[in-house]
Amino acid sequence: MTVDMARFEKRAEIIKAMGNAARLVIVEDLQNNEKTVGALTELVDLDISTVSRHLLILRHAGIVSCRKNGNRVLYRLRTPCVLNFFDCVERILNSDDDLKDTCSDDSCTNCI
Repeated sequence: MTVDMARFEKRAEIIKAMGNAARLVIVEDLQNNEKTVGALTELVDLDISTVSRHLLILRHAGIVSCRKNGNRVLYRLRTPCVLNFFDCVERILNSDDDLKDTCSDDSCTNCI
């Protein structure tokens, strides 16, 4: 069996794009509606250039997209399915410590 390493590299890049707390807040907040970089700046309490850089990373990963509305740029969640991953992460965070080290068929199928 041959492994398509290029595909796994692309997957890793997407996961890496979400590997920052501020970006996770942005992604989760964009599930509700479109936002400007200014609104997102207030949300994560970072300067506008840092938030713009985070949005660029998320855009390059295909997680968010943007559109112009007059002189404003609105960002939206392009792939809401990434929120399913958040659900899985929360299950891990909320599970008993004993369950983190074992995997039974029942516990794995509950995440699907």
